[in-house]
Amino acid sequence: MRVEIHGHRGARGLWPENTLPGLSRTMELGVHALEFDVALTADRRLVLTHDLTVSAVTSADTRPIAKDDPHFPYVGKPINSLGLAQLRTLDVGVRLPRHADDPFALTQRAMPETRMPTLGAVLGLVNAYEAEDVRLHVELKSDPTRPELTADPEVFTELVLEEFDRHRRLDNAAILSFDWRIIGHAARLAPDTRRFALIELDTLHWNGPLGDDIPAAAREAGATTLSPEHVMVDEDLMAQVAAAELDVAVWTVNDKALAARMLDLGVSGIVTDYPDRMRELWRERGLQLPDPVGPLRRPVGV
Repeated sequence: MRVEIHGHRGARGLWPENTLPGLSRTMELGVHALEFDVALTADRRLVLTHDLTVSAVTSADTRPIAKDDPHFPYVGKPINSLGLAQLRTLDVGVRLPRHADDPFALTQRAMPETRMPTLGAVLGLVNAYEAEDVRLHVELKSDPTRPELTADPEVFTELVLEEFDRHRRLDNAAILSFDWRIIGHAARLAPDTRRFALIELDTLHWNGPLGDDIPAAAREAGATTLSPEHVMVDEDLMAQVAAAELDVAVWTVNDKALAARMLDLGVSGIVTDYPDRMRELWRERGLQLPDPVGPLRRPVGV
């Protein structure tokens, strides 16, 4: 069985997350899959962002789109209250940590003047690289407990799938979400596309009472893969996963020793902020490494 390296938000530990230059450098480093997050703007554009509000850690205001824009400053505002033009004024290339010991601020290379990309721009970038062997894992950000911040899950899922299909990348994609309504819609709309049911202890209640067999519930919801936080992975969970005939992609694993334990338990994928560290572990274990994608002839824009 091939065991995969999934670059989390591109490679958050190395480059600014959810950005074109970060994703391009992650492909050039070599991963089996690029993972990134999308949300829907006020003008129904799909943009890369981990948070449903503009994060003060990953985003900085530069200027209003118009001198008297009542929404400015944009940091802290809901993504779904802002249009693409407003969001494109943000600098998302420099991490602004809330705490001095933020691990990613210590290792992430700043790329000032980087702009928030659309999903279409990312798919265009991957096509420009001709990166046919790199799977694209898109997490649809949705919080059923905060409907005022969240797009209609069926419409949201359909828009994402349409964009992948438009760029002819649907066959090499995966749909991820903590909101399993999205997993169900994806199963109906694109049954041949992989679907990752994300789980963590804090948000399990989002999907109703799941009983003692979470993998079986995920499969029933339409998942093809269970993607748990690493603290949830043990022999009992892996036995249930095997019975449900699901794969397991564990997140977010940045320590090689922890990754080695996860591999010993039988996971099929490691989601990491540091794919360079995982590549070292893969070499040590003699696992199949993903090939780096050749650099573009022209620099990647922001």
